[in-house]
Amino acid sequence: MASRLLKPLSLLAAGALIVSACSSGGGSASSSPSSAAGVPSAAPSSASAAPSSASAAPSSAAPSSATACEAGAAAGTQIPDVVAGQFNVAMVLIGPHNDGGWSQAQYDGLVYMCEHVAGTHVAYIENVPEGTSSEQVFRSLARKGFDFIVGTSFGYMDPMATVAEEFPNQTFLHLTGYKSNGKNFGNLMGAVEDMKYLAGMLAGSRAKLDKIPKLGYMATFSIPEELRLGNAFMLGAKKTCPECTMDVRWINTWHDPVAEKNAAASLFDAGADVVLTGADTPAVADVAQQKGKWGVTYDYFGSCKVDHCLTTPYWIWGPEYARIAEQVKAKTYKAGYEYFDADSGSLGLFGFMAGQTPQPGIKDLPAADVQAVKDLLAKMLAGQFTRFDVFAGPITDNTGKQVLAAGQKLQQSDLDQFPPGTPPCTVCMHWWAQGVNATIPN
Repeated sequence: MASRLLKPLSLLAAGALIVSACSSGGGSASSSPSSAAGVPSAAPSSASAAPSSASAAPSSAAPSSATACEAGAAAGTQIPDVVAGQFNVAMVLIGPHNDGGWSQAQYDGLVYMCEHVAGTHVAYIENVPEGTSSEQVFRSLARKGFDFIVGTSFGYMDPMATVAEEFPNQTFLHLTGYKSNGKNFGNLMGAVEDMKYLAGMLAGSRAKLDKIPKLGYMATFSIPEELRLGNAFMLGAKKTCPECTMDVRWINTWHDPVAEKNAAASLFDAGADVVLTGADTPAVADVAQQKGKWGVTYDYFGSCKVDHCLTTPYWIWGPEYARIAEQVKAKTYKAGYEYFDADSGSLGLFGFMAGQTPQPGIKDLPAADVQAVKDLLAKMLAGQFTRFDVFAGPITDNTGKQVLAAGQKLQQSDLDQFPPGTPPCTVCMHWWAQGVNATIPN
């Protein structure tokens, strides 16, 4: 990947770094090594090295010269230019492309798309704040003539929806939200709550073994997504540690290494044995290593590098991006709401995918607990256990109120929405699971 690494050269007024990333040739690219889930994987940037046991995770090997996406020129102080005769794709990132977390997983997906969709030129803009700053960036990219524009953060949703209406002949895709105009503005998200649930089972088992039945959740913003993922983790933990409880710290940022380390330290100092992060950097595992506790990182398989990282629920975006890009390019894409599950092959649990070695903190857990995780993961990958099974009744919230009766399951709108929700939700994701020591901020 070193041959494709880019050196961002300039700052946008909003603090964004703008870079033209790569262009593929006109012929079809050959497949890179397959991932553990049985689908081609995205090649990660070497800026954050993968652990040695990640042989079955996304490959870091550079593609052959026949398939490489060569780096384009940096864009200076201007929005990058499109390339005539190419299918031009732009991605907007909330953090640095090599953050070792969410943005790096997205960037790797972009590189995969470039390598696997013939005749594609891609560019990315990093460190773009949510809100009006992102709207300006989306509008500028559309004016430049990019065919396909991808926004990768929840707070980009409304700005992108606005710009999509202004440019009906270009296609926009938003990550992690829930809106679509059914025309040229679509939505994409995946059920990483599956992997958070499994990670919770491991965390509960670890805490019970250590005789410290207390967990921690370093949450970002008080949106349904963060409650959904925290609740999935707690529900999983209860399977292996019924007595476990969980504290929550809100950091109100997706990417701030200092804030993340401080929040992780606060949770460990308050007695947590295992801390889960909803943010972008591996800070929680680094702090766990210092304190002799355990961390669960997020988003990127390469974030689980230290011994005191238990596991990482991670994304493999490349195949999903390539699939949608091919449809956009062929003008067959139907903008709507897509939410893939574990059987898509685009989700992973580090240390448990084919060819991976579990982290040191897993090896002395009760064999029955580890086998239960492996068995349930196999069911997820086979499509036999989905996000709706993660959130199946009976479920009780942390006030003692019944959220779901036995035999009931949440619906998609319940997973995504605060009440009343758009589209309307019935149960809605506005509750904490039993065992969570927290309230929901106003």
